[in-house]
Amino acid sequence: MGLLPDTGIEITTTATIVSQPNKTYKMLIEDEKIVGMTDDLAAIEQAIYKILNTERYKYVIYSWNYGVELEELFGKPIPWVFSELPRRIREALVQDDRINDVTEFDLSHDNKGNVLAKFKAVTVAGVIEVDKVVKIG
Repeated sequence: MGLLPDTGIEITTTATIVSQPNKTYKMLIEDEKIVGMTDDLAAIEQAIYKILNTERYKYVIYSWNYGVELEELFGKPIPWVFSELPRRIREALVQDDRINDVTEFDLSHDNKGNVLAKFKAVTVAGVIEVDKVVKIG
């Protein structure tokens, strides 16, 4: 026996998931300008750039699910950074529902305290090759 009376009426619902366009403003990063609009793979590439250049939890304008945690890697030993960096990048990027996976990490470092992470972002629009420099020293 349920909490509601039995009226003999059956109620069914149907939900349809519709993919929204991902059209956004086009950033000319080197020129520090915004010109026109972009979508598809270029829009996802911009989203990756923005996520990887926004420190998570630092800006109240962004959700706690947005950005990447890189600042606390500063000063840590290279082997520890190499073990942590792929996980942190992957966790940050897959928050975007257009990014399915982050794979094929290739990590290197220089004597200036920089780690270079090269990887592939597998997206709904294709694969994007990404390079990210992380200052740790």
